[in-house]
This record gives sequence, structure tokens and C-alpha cells, in this order.
Amino acid sequence: MSQQAVLQAKAPKASESTIYKILIIIGLCHLLNDAIQAVVPAMFPILEKSMGLSFTQLGIIAFSLNMVSSVMQPVVGMVTDKKPMPYALPIGLTFTLFGILGLGFASSFAMIVLSVLFIGLGSAVFHPEGSRVAYMAAGSRRGLAQSIYQVGGNTGQALAPVITALILVPLGQIGASWFTIVAALAVILLVYIANWYKQRLIARPNLGKKKSISVGKKEGLSKEVKKTLSLILLLIFARTWYSSGITNFYTFFAIKEYALTIKESQVFLFAFLLSGAVGTFFGGPLADRFGKKNIISFSMLATVPFSILIPYVPPTIAFIFLILTGFILMTSFSVTVVYAQELVPGKIGTMSGLTVGLAFGMGAIGSVGLGYIADLIGLQTMITWLGVLPLLGLIAFALPTDQKVWEWNNPK
Repeated sequence: MSQQAVLQAKAPKASESTIYKILIIIGLCHLLNDAIQAVVPAMFPILEKSMGLSFTQLGIIAFSLNMVSSVMQPVVGMVTDKKPMPYALPIGLTFTLFGILGLGFASSFAMIVLSVLFIGLGSAVFHPEGSRVAYMAAGSRRGLAQSIYQVGGNTGQALAPVITALILVPLGQIGASWFTIVAALAVILLVYIANWYKQRLIARPNLGKKKSISVGKKEGLSKEVKKTLSLILLLIFARTWYSSGITNFYTFFAIKEYALTIKESQVFLFAFLLSGAVGTFFGGPLADRFGKKNIISFSMLATVPFSILIPYVPPTIAFIFLILTGFILMTSFSVTVVYAQELVPGKIGTMSGLTVGLAFGMGAIGSVGLGYIADLIGLQTMITWLGVLPLLGLIAFALPTDQKVWEWNNPK
């Protein structure tokens, strides 16, 4: 019997059916939430012209958005692991609603930062609990369920260039306020999800609370688990810094190097983000079949040839390479979440908050750092060096196999 067959035999029973209706709705809510977040970097070219902001100031805005989400997500996850809070989902999106409304009417740099803090807080509440809903509805297909959930978010992020071209360029900053309608729709859908979540907890109060040998009350996390978790977080660091660099600054590179308009440059960014969303969807099912470690390793290292060459090739080839890079790199997005959740069973919200939240946090630090580097040594040089970050994917070979992780938490 193959290793994957053994793992499938040890997976949750097939009788635990996958609830696709809930997965699709929570995935749609993830799309709406992250589409609103995507408005912030989408506004960068608008704000850079209208307010005369520097790359460093744009990085600070991204930092404010992402760092609040990063810091708060693991905290929310730890709290809700102890006491699940179904109605935190619509409440969190209400914070986002007020934030996006403020962003549309902000008249100063300080007001923009305050508004994005509200958006970040709403995201921090949504993501751990949204991931828990996906876990609860997954049945035996955790990789697929997490992919459906995460692809919603990545699709929402991919809408940023479309938002810029169709809404923000014609309407300007005030166009952001139209997304209060999107936030209101998400709140309504999340009230439905919260009601299902509450009933699910009543019917199966111990769902997702399996105890693990790796996380006992006295021992805490074992050395092996701590080391593995550190490796996963380092891989997320590399992946997110690269994505952050492309998302926040590649449009400026394309405008300068290829003499594109703002609208034309958004097509390149849209190609990268949309292919990343597609990669996110396929990553989970591929991991269910070929193993999580294998997909994580592949996603990082297979990206390298394209990421290094992107700054040196003509625009048409760069467009193609951005599509390939986005797809390959993001196949590991949902996989790292599931890997961490299975590494430390019973801590669904904490691991989701740590992996997804850390991704936002690393993006926040990366935005400020890369913005400063671009101001210091030039945008082209920064984009050139950005391409080597996926080489850190070599450390994926040091991850334990899926079989080994299962054995740690299920000793004979």
C-alpha cells in the first residue's frame, strides 16, 4: 500500500460528508472580504498622484492594513479555539464596512491609515473563524475544502486591478465608498453562516477539538513540531514577501519600463493575481493526492526560473511569466494552512491565524521594507532582487512527510 493510500485510510471517514453549500458561501464571503482589502493597494497609483505620497508612505499604509490583521488573527484564533464565536464573523465585517466608508472620504494621510486599521481589524476577525467554518464543513476532504475557502480570498485580491481600472481611475478616491455595498452583502451572508455554525456546534460540540500528543497541557509543543512550524512560517515569509513586492510595486515597474498607462499595468497585475487564485484552488486537491510536503516544495522551487527572469524579458513574455509564477507559487497557499492544522490538531483557529495572519504580517513588513529599498536603490533594482526570494523554498525539503506528522499525533 502506498504512503498516500495509508494516509487516506487514516483520514476522516467518508461518512463525514463535505458540505459544499457552506464551503461555497464562506468562499464567497472570503472573496468579498478580500476584494474590499484589495481596494487599498489598488488605490496606490491614485493616492500617489492625488496626495503626492512616496513609496515609503504607500508601504506604511499597506503595513497598517496587514500588520493589524497579522497581529490579531492568531489572538482571535486562540480565543475562539477555547470558545467558538459564530457571530464574530458578521461583526468583523461590520468593522470592515466602516473602514472602507472612511477610506472613500479620507482627506489626509492619517485618516487613510485609520480607515485601513478598521479594515485590517475586520479581516483579523474574519479569517480564523472563516477557516474554522471551512474545516467544520470539510468532511474527509480538508485540502479541497481549504482550497475552496482560500480561492475566494485570492480571487478577491485578484480583483484589485479590475477595481482600479473600472472604478477608481474614473471615480477617484471616493469610488472606494461604493464597496460599503459589498461589505453589507458579506455581513448578510455571514449572518446565515453564523446561524449554521451555531447549530453545528450544538450538534457536534467537540468538532475540531481533537487532542494531540504534540500539544499536551504540560509538555506544550514538542521540539519536532516547533521546528516544523518554524520552517513552515519561513516558507510563508518567502512566498509573501515576493507576492507583496509584485502586488504593491510591479505596476510602477511596468509603467516605467514598458511605458504603460495605469490601466494597462493593471492587466499584468490582474494576470498574476488571478492565476494565483487558480493555483490556490488546485493546490488543495493536488495535496490530497500527492502529499502536502510535495506540493509545498514544488510550489516554491518551480517558481524560481520565472521569478528571476521577469524583470529582464519583454512585456509579452513578462505577462506569461507572471501568470506561471502566480499559479505555481500559490498552489501552496491553502496547503500550508492544512499542514499546520494537522501538525497541531485541535488548534484550528490558532494555526489558521498564525499561517494566514502571518502571511499578511510578512506582507506588511515586506511592503515597508521593499518600499524603502525602492526609494533607496531604485525600483528596478528592487524588483530584480525580489526574484531570488523563492529560492528559500529549498528548506521545504527539511519538512517531515505527511505520514510522519500523522505518526507524531497518533502514536501506537
